[in-house]
Amino acid sequence: MSEQTLPEQIANRLRRDILRGELEPGTQVKERDHASAMGVSRTPMREAIRILAKEGLLLLRPARSPIVAEPSYESVAQNVEVMTALELLSARLACDRASDAEIEQIAALADRMAESYDTMDKLDLFELDMAFHRAITDAAKNPVLAEMHQALVARLWRARYLSATRKSARERVLRQHEGIVTGLRARDANKVTENVRAHLVHLMLNVKDFFSNAGDLSAKGRDNTDKSGS
Repeated sequence: MSEQTLPEQIANRLRRDILRGELEPGTQVKERDHASAMGVSRTPMREAIRILAKEGLLLLRPARSPIVAEPSYESVAQNVEVMTALELLSARLACDRASDAEIEQIAALADRMAESYDTMDKLDLFELDMAFHRAITDAAKNPVLAEMHQALVARLWRARYLSATRKSARERVLRQHEGIVTGLRARDANKVTENVRAHLVHLMLNVKDFFSNAGDLSAKGRDNTDKSGS
């Protein structure tokens, strides 16, 4: 894996701040202030902001600082529907195309998650879970599919993390991961897709529960108003 560029490192720090709630929806991300706080120039900060805007985590505004986005339930639900279709296709293709070594790498990620579930930082655990799913998509050996999947994962990053951390689902998640790995090792597409589908059904239920508790199941969602002034 290639090392991250400076803009990618900055984007990763900002992304984690957004996921942890340190930068709440509607908060301005001021290029100069954040560059100064991180000890970097404004050029890589500007590139990092573009990365997060492409992921849908930030909203760019003409002649104003970008703000942390807050997508509506309808938007998130539509993205989950498409991502589900892509992950089911990835699972089937991986059964046919993945090498034994790639399957064992996927299994190693599942094992690491099982071993660390109760002790690892929640955000680190979440990123490990995303790496597990990304590895399956990569094993499908279809670059177009991988690119589309990664774009959707990025758009769903915040909603997926927040909904996943509302309540523990340790036993179910680990059982489904185990079922996916078992299916891949057996090259059993039906078993793999059965577990992937069950996994993503619960994702949609968690997302709906999160938005319901946040009081936003409307199509528009809450307004992205500034919390720190203009």
